[in-house]
Amino acid sequence: MTDTAAVPGTIDAGRWPDVVREPHVPIRAAVAREVLRGAVRDLGVRVRLPDGRLLGAGGPDAPELRIESGAFFHRLGADLKIGFGEAYLAGDWQTGPGTDLADLLTVFAARLTELVPVSLQRLRKLVEQRPPAAENNDREGALGNIQRHYDLSNELFAAFLDETMSYSAGWFAPGVDDLATAQRHKVDGILDLAAVGPGSRVLEIGTGWGQLALQAGQRGATVHTVTLSAEQRDLAQRRIREAGLADRVTVRLCDYRDVTGRYDAVVSVEMIEAVGERYWPAYFAAVGRLLVPGGRFGLQAITMPHDRMLATRHARGWVHKYVFPGGLIPSLTAIEDHSGAAGFAITARRSLAPDYARTLRLWRAAFVRNAGLVDRLGFDTVFRRLWELYLAYSEAGFRSGYLDVWQLALRRED
Repeated sequence: MTDTAAVPGTIDAGRWPDVVREPHVPIRAAVAREVLRGAVRDLGVRVRLPDGRLLGAGGPDAPELRIESGAFFHRLGADLKIGFGEAYLAGDWQTGPGTDLADLLTVFAARLTELVPVSLQRLRKLVEQRPPAAENNDREGALGNIQRHYDLSNELFAAFLDETMSYSAGWFAPGVDDLATAQRHKVDGILDLAAVGPGSRVLEIGTGWGQLALQAGQRGATVHTVTLSAEQRDLAQRRIREAGLADRVTVRLCDYRDVTGRYDAVVSVEMIEAVGERYWPAYFAAVGRLLVPGGRFGLQAITMPHDRMLATRHARGWVHKYVFPGGLIPSLTAIEDHSGAAGFAITARRSLAPDYARTLRLWRAAFVRNAGLVDRLGFDTVFRRLWELYLAYSEAGFRSGYLDVWQLALRRED
């Protein structure tokens, strides 16, 4: 699968001001050029410069990055974490003929910690942006962050998700080949870890579009599920009514910190990434407060290496600016430490990293295939390039091992 979005022509400056605006930092641009030259010297890629010269150790069949404009180096010099993505949105770089975007990014992701010399890494705090105060995950900030991503349009997400409308890693167990089956299998896996069965009182933190609540209700559980997205709430409620489960499953717009009641099980699938490091103690404390003694917590979480989390946790990257404001991917160590402090013990775990890479590849293929529908929904070419890059970038993270995703069973100690 290759990158099929056309390079933008006229870009809406009101919608994409920092994509239109080209920074001019000649000294930093020169440094960025030399850093790139050194980074790809023994990397299995080809980098084609605007004048046609080639860098990199890759042969003719290696993934190719084509730099279309010198503005590419100015964007990298101004802010590496954001500039690389903005340069793609602006058309300052693209993939070469026959190169899949995720294949190219996977090569870089596998050596991510080595691409910038250590001497320059020490200076990153001087140029990195910090998250704006408005994206702090207090109640007001969390509401705004969730709405900016999940309330884009239910139709947009339906353009690339499968029929279950599941926006998290599927589980392609042996014999499972299609995405919808993999998603249902994933949900069954996390419900099993939380010991959800007939008569269970279940709280779900982060409704999504309702698939987990549906499957828990079908098991005979009573389910209370909360979200901050009105778009998700509305579609989840409709799906629950159509499934005949409205007597067992309720959906509310509610912050996890404001939930009341006692539950036999709490489940939360890929929501902790939106909580923010400052609020991880409050998150686990809320779950502990809501569970009965001996209750089970089924948690699915994307993770990154602990040292990388510590090194990047205060920086604002491209994904934060354009896709997930206020987010922070935790490490498994951070989850173990914070859950342990709240009285939890992890009793079982499974990694679904290869499954997530496959899931993301299928999402991106569907997104590209349905580009016409995305256009009709009012999203422009820059937006489509943004989401293709986001999905490919995420796939590369899991394929390279830089990212992982875990299903965890946690038990509250008495």
